[in-house]
Amino acid sequence: YVINYSKLRIWEFVEYSKMIYLDGDIQVFDNIDHLFDMDNGHLYAVMDCFCEKTWAHTPQYKIGYCQQNPDKVRWPDSLGPKPPRYFNAGMFVFEPSLPTYHDLLRTLKVTPPTSFAEQDFLNMFFKDVYRPTPNNYNLILAMLWRHPENVDLKEVKVVHYCAAGSKPWRFTGEEENMD
Repeated sequence: YVINYSKLRIWEFVEYSKMIYLDGDIQVFDNIDHLFDMDNGHLYAVMDCFCEKTWAHTPQYKIGYCQQNPDKVRWPDSLGPKPPRYFNAGMFVFEPSLPTYHDLLRTLKVTPPTSFAEQDFLNMFFKDVYRPTPNNYNLILAMLWRHPENVDLKEVKVVHYCAAGSKPWRFTGEEENMD
């Protein structure tokens, strides 16, 4: 995941007042320009889904808790406070800033590596200014498979093919959930 940290360089693009970052495995199906009109001072992104095996090392996955449907399996008091909201870093709205960029680099130097690399790091760094956006701005296909009640396909503007077996350019017919 080391290459993913190059994503931090986008905070250097200070010739723009606001930007939308999109991973390379994302497809935009509708105009999302209105995201530029969101209030300044926040990082906007869609909350991630904890239901895929990539999360198997976490207590969320082990007990079946997902922030996409927190009432389905409640977070038990025995595990302490509920985890903070966690976003998927494949698509987010942000404001470039050199001071933020330099803070990111300083913080990165003293932050131990984690399972989800820059995504964990960005969640930690922006935890106080993160604001969720609706799933239709970064529909991770696992959300469609695991939480179909939260998805209105007519409203989806952005699809993220990051879940295992979801990349259409690698389709073989053997993938789970691709029928």
